[in-house]
Amino acid sequence: MNPESKVALVSPNFSDIFTPNIEIGQFPDGDSHVRINPIADCKGADVTVFHRLYPKQNTSLVSLLFILDSLKEAGAKYITVAAPYLPYSRQDKKKLNGEVASAYVVCNLLARAGCNKLITFDCHFLNKEGVAKFGELKIQNISMGKTLVKYAKETAFLGEDCEVISPDMGANYLVLEHGGKSYKKSRKEYEGNKIHYRDVGEMDGDFDVKGKNVLLLDDMISTGATMIRALEKLTQGGAKKVCCAATHGLFLYNCIDKIKKFTDCVYSTDSIINDYAKVSIKEKLADIYAG
Repeated sequence: MNPESKVALVSPNFSDIFTPNIEIGQFPDGDSHVRINPIADCKGADVTVFHRLYPKQNTSLVSLLFILDSLKEAGAKYITVAAPYLPYSRQDKKKLNGEVASAYVVCNLLARAGCNKLITFDCHFLNKEGVAKFGELKIQNISMGKTLVKYAKETAFLGEDCEVISPDMGANYLVLEHGGKSYKKSRKEYEGNKIHYRDVGEMDGDFDVKGKNVLLLDDMISTGATMIRALEKLTQGGAKKVCCAATHGLFLYNCIDKIKKFTDCVYSTDSIINDYAKVSIKEKLADIYAG
């Protein structure tokens, strides 16, 4: 055993980027089954686990907890988890009495299970790049903002100037180096039994987009409601050519069809595998994988 050794463990759901060496499956009743093939190499080592937590976030989280516990039992020295998208990251605040701030629960579970550091991309509740502590978990937040902007300039706008705007202030850090323009968004109150979602309310921006190319950039596109409202604003403002991009492309409820009505292009990274993933996170993770 080499006390300075480094081991990379790759989940099957990361196989599009690195070669898996962990087996994850299910028993007939749906229980998760995990096998770490190079477990003997992990004793005394710095171990990095590459594992996606979306889709099927609940099952994926349970599998990761199994992995972390096994690595602790095997005597791993330091455990890093590289999970490109952190589920429950939008639930970092309590709006209603008795509501659970699930982001804290998830982060604390990972820390208590043995995760010394989580590496993720454009984490929704951090709003900046770098290392931070959230709950009990140390998080290294890597931004894909510059890479997404570069892709738009090279492929969509073909070298022409473009305005880079975020659809709300939460994503403002993604556009700071490009003028820092963001819409100001409010949400409506919860209605009826829709306690899981609040509709977009007002959206305002005091900038002129008439005749300009615009890249609308956010950390994620989930149901698309925020992005669609911002796209409507850009259309009303007379923007010339509009593209929208996000680090995490969930594209729920077929929102991609609605988005495409207002845009010349839409794309994301492959943090979540989808048909519109045009920018890869692999380069950002290559050095971590190589050790």
